[in-house]
Parts: sequence; C-alpha cells; structure tokens
Amino acid sequence: MSTLPGSAVEIFPVNLGGNAFGWTADEETSFAVLDAFHAAGGTFIDTADAYCAWIEGGTGGESEQIIGRWLTDRRLRDEVVVATKVGAKPDRKGLQPETVRAAVEESIQRLQADHLDLCYLHYDDEEVPVLEQVRTMDALVRSGRVRSVGLSNFTPARMREWFETAVREGLTVPAAVQPRYSLLSRADYEQDLAPVLADFGPLVFSFPALASGFLTGKYRTESDLEGAPRGSAARRYLEAGGLRVVDALVRVAEGYGVAPGTVAVAWLLAKGVTAPIASVSRPEQVPALMAAASLELSEADVAALDAASDGF
Repeated sequence: MSTLPGSAVEIFPVNLGGNAFGWTADEETSFAVLDAFHAAGGTFIDTADAYCAWIEGGTGGESEQIIGRWLTDRRLRDEVVVATKVGAKPDRKGLQPETVRAAVEESIQRLQADHLDLCYLHYDDEEVPVLEQVRTMDALVRSGRVRSVGLSNFTPARMREWFETAVREGLTVPAAVQPRYSLLSRADYEQDLAPVLADFGPLVFSFPALASGFLTGKYRTESDLEGAPRGSAARRYLEAGGLRVVDALVRVAEGYGVAPGTVAVAWLLAKGVTAPIASVSRPEQVPALMAAASLELSEADVAALDAASDGF
C-alpha cells in the first residue's frame, strides 16, 4: 500500500468520499459509516471545504466538521489520513494566495487538527499564474500546515505546467491528483490526462468510482430517479446509454458473487488507480465498497467491461 509524504499511515486502496456527510447522511449516520469503514481497514477519507454548500442552508464545511468531530471522538487522528480540497467554498473561491491560506486555516479548524494531511486545489483558477499557485502551496508545506499537495479538476495542460514548474523551481511537487475517472467517464482521463501522470508519477485518487450511485445498478428507470438526491447526475448516465455498462457489471459481479459496485471499484484498481473515491450514505453499504480491495478481476472480465464502456 502507498503512503503520502509526511505520513506513516498506509493508504487502504479504497478512499471513502465525504460528500455525503451532512447531506444524504446526518451526523449520527455519518459516524456509523466512518466506524464501519475504519473497522474494515479503511484509512483514507476524502472531503472538501465546499461540502455541502449545495444543500438548503449549507455554507460549506459541514462534511469537514463531521469528520473532525468523529476523529476527535474516536481518537483516531494519527490512524487515518484525511484529504480536503480548497478553492470552491462559496466564501473562499479562487486560488489567490490569501484566499488559499485562509481556506487552509479554516479547514484545519473544522477538522480539529494542526495540519492537513493532503490538501488539493479543488479547481484551477486561470487568473492566478501557475508559478504563484506553486509558491503558495510550497509555503504552506514548509510552514507545516499542509503535509502533501494535490490537484483536482485541472486540464491536462495546466496540470503538466504545474508539475513542470514545481520541479524546475525546486518547490513542492504534487503527491496526488484527483481526476474524474470511472467506467462512465473514461475518455478524458485515458486519452489526455494519463500521459501527464505517467511522466510525473503522482498517486491517483479518482472520482466518482460509482458514478453517483449509477454503477451500483439501483437506477434503471426514470421512476428510480424520482426523489433521489443524486438523481440528476444519475439521469445523465441513464440517458447516455449507461445501462449497457451496468448490465456488464452485473454479469461480471455474478461470476464472483459480489455486488456490481464492488466490480466498478475493482476495475479502477485494475487500471492502476491508487485508491478510487466512493461515497456511501449508510453503514450497510460499506462492505461492498471495501470488498473491491481484495477482488482481482480476470483479464477477460476487464476486457469485457472495457468493451461495454467504450464510448464513455
């Protein structure tokens, strides 16, 4: 298993997404999910300062606060790695140095920590030169407030520039990236981003492994989408012909006696992702997620899933 700079905690190859905490899972349920994840060997949790600004009355930071209270209550701060992202919270948008510094301090407070294990820039800000972004994050690492730097939602060109600039200047090089990559989101990653990552070798924590729950197989008709919190995202996959991928997942999953979602995460692991990010809203959903770490798909099954998802 992998580790991040400044951390001795080995990263379990499934990354628990925290976007459900404070949204589709209240605090009590979130604690139960986190307990189940940790009990099953999970060591890596992903969140962002913008979670859950999209809910009624949400401001962002709700997920971080729940995770921080859980870590403190369970006394697990040194046993779990937490990644968060800055740059998209409504009142801390953009990557101006002062904005990033303030966002990092606020995330540290919400997580009840003295540093961030891994801090991603959530989105690029093309108004801020890459060199300035690199210097800002390097200063935070040197100050001890951030241990590792990551990039999320950057174009391949800007991501390459980020890596090249950090290397050229002798400053902190990103240890991780968080790209969109799943059986239903393949083309941009495989054709454009993967070559950049191959040149620099960061850890890869892709999202959303379950495609907003669509790859679990629970969304098959319009009626399945009604009232679902992630219904709009799932509808996009349904309308794009995603059921053929779900059908292939079901066939493969039946051969191993596991859930379709388990196979969806295992496929990403077979493609070289360090730890795919997937979120759940109930503790009983955790075992299927964790089972992916021990599921080794055959070459034939990987090829069958590749064929079914061709075009995505």
